[in-house]
Amino acid sequence: MEAKTVTLVQESFEKVKPIAPQAAEIFYAKLFELDPQLKPLFPSSGEAMKVQGNKLMSMLAAAVAGLSNLEALIPILQDLGKRHVEYKVEASHYNTVGAALLGTLEAGLGEEFTIDVKNAWAEVYTSMSDVMIEAAY
Repeated sequence: MEAKTVTLVQESFEKVKPIAPQAAEIFYAKLFELDPQLKPLFPSSGEAMKVQGNKLMSMLAAAVAGLSNLEALIPILQDLGKRHVEYKVEASHYNTVGAALLGTLEAGLGEEFTIDVKNAWAEVYTSMSDVMIEAAY
């Protein structure tokens, strides 16, 4: 992964951090819009979804920070992929999650979601999800 890609992802994520709760809400709204069948995999109460959103944003923050040390990040992603099997996540769901993530970033970053930022996030997400899928399935 090129240094420019990592920098674009890390810098753009810094701009999302201040709106993390809203970004999580946008993400799950987009996810369930793209595939309503995923909704039963998540908590049904609003409070539990806030907790889930916090987990999502914390995990993303750790993963984005970990891009500076891929050797340490890969085993974490592998473990995360294996755990997602227990939550009934299927390999095909990763594409939907990626689309929801890019949509969330576009909504959260507005004009700062340039084609370069979008491509960087797409590359990083694909790399991460490939590691998770390979470990889990």
